[in-house]
Amino acid sequence: MDAETDATASLLTAAGWKQRLVFWSGAILVGLFISALTLLSEQAVVHLRAFFDRTPAGIWLISPLGLVLTVWLTERWFPGAERSGVPQVKAALAIHRDLTLRQRFVSFPIAVGKVALTNLGLLTGASAGLGGPAIQIGASIITTLGRAARFPLHYLERGFILAGSAAGFAALFSAPLAGIIFAIEELGREMEEKISSLVLTAIIFAGMTAYVILNHYIFLEAAEVTQPQGRAWLSIGYCGIAGGLAGGLFAFLLVRLGQRLSRAGRRTRWALIVLFGLLLAALATLSGGRTLGTGYPMLKQIVNASQAASLWFPLEKALATLITALSGVPAGLFVPSLSVGAGLGADLHHWLPLAPLQTMVLLSMCAYFSGMLQNPMTAFVLVMEITDTHELLLPLMATSFVATGTARLLNPRSLYEILTENYVRNLPQQA
Repeated sequence: MDAETDATASLLTAAGWKQRLVFWSGAILVGLFISALTLLSEQAVVHLRAFFDRTPAGIWLISPLGLVLTVWLTERWFPGAERSGVPQVKAALAIHRDLTLRQRFVSFPIAVGKVALTNLGLLTGASAGLGGPAIQIGASIITTLGRAARFPLHYLERGFILAGSAAGFAALFSAPLAGIIFAIEELGREMEEKISSLVLTAIIFAGMTAYVILNHYIFLEAAEVTQPQGRAWLSIGYCGIAGGLAGGLFAFLLVRLGQRLSRAGRRTRWALIVLFGLLLAALATLSGGRTLGTGYPMLKQIVNASQAASLWFPLEKALATLITALSGVPAGLFVPSLSVGAGLGADLHHWLPLAPLQTMVLLSMCAYFSGMLQNPMTAFVLVMEITDTHELLLPLMATSFVATGTARLLNPRSLYEILTENYVRNLPQQA
């Protein structure tokens, strides 16, 4: 029986419809989880900022103690939920046939822990994004339900992980195209026809669920921008090189410092986590609270041109994000990095205004993101989708590739590729 005949036959069987209903339910559940992650994070940031405004000195107690508590809870009850989540998903894709071993990285408890602990980290003053957690949550939920429903191994090996990851990404950012591109560019360099249909279906169901609950399609309303004209085209190289170097330097430091930290003894490591908490408190105090949380409020203000950012904001936010990532708390990099890139664009415009402010802000967002992850297609599609600025497609595309090329001067290999090796290296040898 060929593939087409097999697919037609499955439409007429109870088992086939059972599998579809389970998969659709899983995609809807991903949308619910991502909505909960988003709504809780908004409240966490609001409450922490209110506390900081009332009692600024309190952050010096909350950050170190809260960081230690979050890391301890993660390691004690939710191992595998630490840090971003993207390297864990990539490590899960490297595991073949041993579905029990794969549960170290994608499981329902990890999805629950990721929601709770990412928000706990935000309450401690961490610079925590939601992108990585959303990807791991999506992969965990759909893979768990697929395994419970006894889907064919072909789907469980790669299809459900890719579908869940793309669904989580797309539901968070309201960016279905970027979700598909990310699944191809970062997680699966090539996708079969069956897997592609799974990804599309998961994105539709998860995205619509998140849309109904969160009531927004455009993740980030941008001020009006125009296509660069004449001399303004020079901003592509300017923003691309500067953003690529900045993003590449962030990735370089995260990898090198992370490697040193992994060799530290247990007592030294816990002492460093306390120090990281104190550093986060210092950055929050020096910046007036600008480094707290995901960075989305500042990102929104910069992109909307509703408030001028401090020239120090990109450095402050990048340092807070680096410290958070090194601490090991569940936290993503995407939204904080977009805010760093936006602030960098405002700074670049202040120093050399080659193009309108908002054009340089969006180009630098794309450049920093590309430089950090070396995923140029994901970067320009994501920025274009979340800001609804399709007229900047060509400049964003060119900037992302300039930035990626620049970043590779510092890091010949991508950030997530290196971080994934740390997980794969410790796996038992598979037959």
